[in-house]
Amino acid sequence: MGLLVLEPIGGIAGDMFLAAALDVGVDPAALEGALRTLGVGGWRLEVARRTDCGIAGTHVDVVVMGEQPHARGLEEILAIVDGSGLSPRAKAAARAMFERLGRAEAKVHGVPLEEIHFHEVGAVDSIIDVCGAAVALELLGWPRVLCAPPELGHGLSRSAHGPLPIPPPAVLELLAGRPVRPGGPPGEAVTPTGAAILAEVAEVGPLPAIVAARIGYGVGTRSWPDRPNVLRATLAEPAEDGELWLLETNLDDASGQIVARAVDAALEAGALDAWSAPITMKKGRPAVLVAALVPEGRRAAVTRVLFAETTTLGIRRRRVERDVLAREVRTVETRHGPVRVKVALLDGVELGAQPEHDDCLALAREKGVALREVIQAAMAAYRAGK
Repeated sequence: MGLLVLEPIGGIAGDMFLAAALDVGVDPAALEGALRTLGVGGWRLEVARRTDCGIAGTHVDVVVMGEQPHARGLEEILAIVDGSGLSPRAKAAARAMFERLGRAEAKVHGVPLEEIHFHEVGAVDSIIDVCGAAVALELLGWPRVLCAPPELGHGLSRSAHGPLPIPPPAVLELLAGRPVRPGGPPGEAVTPTGAAILAEVAEVGPLPAIVAARIGYGVGTRSWPDRPNVLRATLAEPAEDGELWLLETNLDDASGQIVARAVDAALEAGALDAWSAPITMKKGRPAVLVAALVPEGRRAAVTRVLFAETTTLGIRRRRVERDVLAREVRTVETRHGPVRVKVALLDGVELGAQPEHDDCLALAREKGVALREVIQAAMAAYRAGK
C-alpha cells in the first residue's frame, strides 16, 4: 500500500511500532530472521494478543536473557548495524535513527557526540526495537509514513541520570520542528526510540483523507487511566476527494523565465493547476506569487520541485476544498484535423464547452494557421454536431 498511517492514541515506543506493524501484516518469522543477523545474542521476541480498553491488538516483548552490556557507545551500535545482514536501505534507516538519538543526547547532556554512551537506548531491547522498525518498513515495501501529532505525556520518570521530566529532553530534541500536542497520559507516552522512529521515517501532522485497507493495533505495556495505550497503524491509499492543498511562495528575486519554469515544473510533478501573479511585498518591493493546487498524494513532490526550481526558502501550505463540475471529452472533426472538446455538465445539463488548447495549438503549427482559427473551427464543428 502507498501509505502507513500512524495514530499514537496512547503514545508510541519502539516495541509498540513493532507490534502495530505485526498486527497490520508483517510476518513475525521474517522480522525475527532479519534481526538475528545483527549478531546480538541474549534476546527473544515474545508476540502475544492483548486487549486494552476493549481494543484487541498485538503486544511485543523483547525478552532479554543473561548478562548484557550496561551501556553502548554510538560507534559500537553503528558497527552492529553495519555488520548485519539487513538490506542497505534498512541499514541506512537504522543508522539514521541511532545517529539522531546520539545527536539529541549529546545536545541534552552537553557533551561531544563521540562521548555519548546509551544506557536504556543502548540495551539490546532498544537495538532490536530500532532495527526492527527499519526491517518492518522493508517488509511493508517502504510505504510513505504519516503520523498524527502525538501527545507526549507528563510527570517525572527515572533514568540512569536520575529523575527526568516527561517528556524526556531527548524526545523534545528529536521532535523539534514537528507538531506535537502538550499533555496526555500521566507518564512517558512517547519514548526516545519512538521519537527517533517518527523523526526519521514519518511525516508528522494533520492526517489526510484515506481509503483504509488493513488496520492494526500495537498494544503498549503500561495502562493509562484515560485512554487505551495503543498505536493504531493503517495501510491505506490516499482518498480522491474534493480536499486539496494550496501551496504558495513569494519571490522577489526570480526572473520571469524562472517563474515560468516553476509553474511548468509544478504541473509536471502532479499539480492540478499552477499559476503566478504579481504582488507587492514589504517596503514596496515588486514580487511574484507562485501557487499550485495539489492533491495530497503529490504534495511532497510538488513542494520539492518548487524548492528546486525557485529561490524560495519557504512554501506556505493550507488545505482547501473545491467543488467540480462533471466533465466529458468529445472529439470533433475540423478542416484542420480532430480536436478534443471538454464539456462541463451540472446534473447532466451542459453549461459550457471548450476546445483543448494543446490540440488546437498543435494543429495551428502543423497547418500554418492562426490558433484562434482552429479554436473557432472546433467550436463550430461542436455546435453543428449537437
